[in-house]
Amino acid sequence: MGRTENVELTVLCLIQNGDEYLLQNRVKKDWKEFTLPGGHIEKGESVVDAVIREMKEETGLTIVNPELCGIKQFPTENGRYIVFLFRTNQFEGETVSSEEGTMHWVKKTDLPFINAVDDLETLIRVMLDDSLTEFQYIPENDEWKIVIK
Repeated sequence: MGRTENVELTVLCLIQNGDEYLLQNRVKKDWKEFTLPGGHIEKGESVVDAVIREMKEETGLTIVNPELCGIKQFPTENGRYIVFLFRTNQFEGETVSSEEGTMHWVKKTDLPFINAVDDLETLIRVMLDDSLTEFQYIPENDEWKIVIK
């Protein structure tokens, strides 16, 4: 068994404004409903540059001082999917929507009442709790089990 594997690298960012989070009501079939904005890291691109670029493309905002706050990962058919998790409350500009979905500021207290992707609240918990750094999906009995550390 080799020590290397194919890896797909992506980023997500939790943008906070007071008691609100910027969420994308995503329309793509592969991950539909309210979720955090993000996207793929381009070949040769730094991880920080990728999160800044993706936030500009998907939200219209220029984020400042994104803080790496965790990793999300899961196995794929061809290897592993790794998501670098960032958070920031520093940004400039006005929100815009993209073909990925419409952007909405959502109050923290409203999270349980929106149509969000299944793991959103757990993912945000990992991103905000400094004692947690990893969100992992593990296949178990034909289902995905979430493990946080």
